[in-house]
Amino acid sequence: MQGSIGGAKVEQETGIYIFCSIQTNEKKEFGTIHFEGEDRQTFTIHYQDAAMVAAEVPMKIYHPNKDNLMLHQQVISNVMANEDTVVPISFGNVFQSEEDVEVLLKNLYPQLSKLFPQIKGKIEVGLKVVGKKEWLESQISKNSKVMEQKSTVAKKSEDAGYFDRMKLGEMAQKFFQSLQKEIEQDIHEPLVKLSASAKANDPIGEKMLLNGSYLIDRSKEEQFDSKVNELHDKWQDKVDFKYTGPWPAYNFINIKLKVEEST
Repeated sequence: MQGSIGGAKVEQETGIYIFCSIQTNEKKEFGTIHFEGEDRQTFTIHYQDAAMVAAEVPMKIYHPNKDNLMLHQQVISNVMANEDTVVPISFGNVFQSEEDVEVLLKNLYPQLSKLFPQIKGKIEVGLKVVGKKEWLESQISKNSKVMEQKSTVAKKSEDAGYFDRMKLGEMAQKFFQSLQKEIEQDIHEPLVKLSASAKANDPIGEKMLLNGSYLIDRSKEEQFDSKVNELHDKWQDKVDFKYTGPWPAYNFINIKLKVEEST
């Protein structure tokens, strides 16, 4: 990309944007991306059997807006379609030169060499289970203690009912936690058995009962999908399922990017 100062063209400084790491000794390309008004080639930068998938881009800070995040994920998904060992790198990392990326790879190599065999041939899928409003209301209406406390609060003035309302909130929270426990036992645990690793992440929103992440062998993807469908059929009148993936192992990898030499 070019600009002009007083009629003279000047080249805009470029840097190297990195998307993910793969295990390979071969120089590879993963097609072009349309970024910042130009088509840019994705390519690999290497250290031993570790490589970064990268592209040359204008040197600047990139904000995580929808288009940029989608492009980042698009490149990683494209790499996943061709490679069986993919370590995702977080959005927005741009380096001055390919040499800087090589230094990064050298510093990351002890981590990557342990990660590669752990995630080889594996993908991540996610399952969010959200309680349907009508079912949640019917469940809480069956809890006599909660309903009694709700009646007590309704009868008192706002000031007089302060501690009663606080108690009602605590009782409702405990009741909701009991539902989350039931979902964990009936939905999450059977999926854990089919996973190489699994996590129950913090729920998002007041109606979410499960926010699960599962690392599975690609060879078991069909079996895992089948189990999710079976559980959905069992629970579909009570909850909604949001099943996503395949993704690289975002929830099972903790990579710290350090360009400086290790001391």
